[in-house]
Amino acid sequence: MNRLKKKYQDKILPELKKLLGHTNDLAIPKLEKIVINMGISDPQEPRQRKQALDNIAKQFELISGQKPKMTLAKKSIAAFKLREGDPLGIMVTLRSDYMWEFLDKLISVVLPRVKDFRGTSRTSFDGRGNYNLGIEEQIVFPEINYDQIERVRGLQVTLVTSTTKNDQAFKLLELLGMPFKKKVKT
Repeated sequence: MNRLKKKYQDKILPELKKLLGHTNDLAIPKLEKIVINMGISDPQEPRQRKQALDNIAKQFELISGQKPKMTLAKKSIAAFKLREGDPLGIMVTLRSDYMWEFLDKLISVVLPRVKDFRGTSRTSFDGRGNYNLGIEEQIVFPEINYDQIERVRGLQVTLVTSTTKNDQAFKLLELLGMPFKKKVKT
């Protein structure tokens, strides 16, 4: 069993239960899934974009341990030189053990490797209990070989929780070890 999942079940679940005043374990907020997404905004030919996305897909497979899905344009937009069905990005949805492994790696290995890291934003919640985190360089992941990438790109990580309240989701992520920025005292 993953270290972070065990910590959630043994320590965080009872603490949240007491903190939130719930009697039922199913009412306690939990992490449901993690979505990792990267889009390509380069005005390239679709063939060149497809090659870049294939390279990114290999990187995502190394990062997540799961095969990613290619996202396609839903409609044509002439101003962007985009046709319906053109590849736009890569995404992967992680659940259960893959999710816990990725979160553990994100918190303990990846975020400390980010240059000038001072903590993640405390306000990146979407109003429905989900947390969004942008990473500017995919090379902070230890699995990525710098020589194998054609360009440094950013990616988006979304942590989806079972609660609809931002404060409960914040407490859950804080107890899981998410390194939030320290509150500034005024």
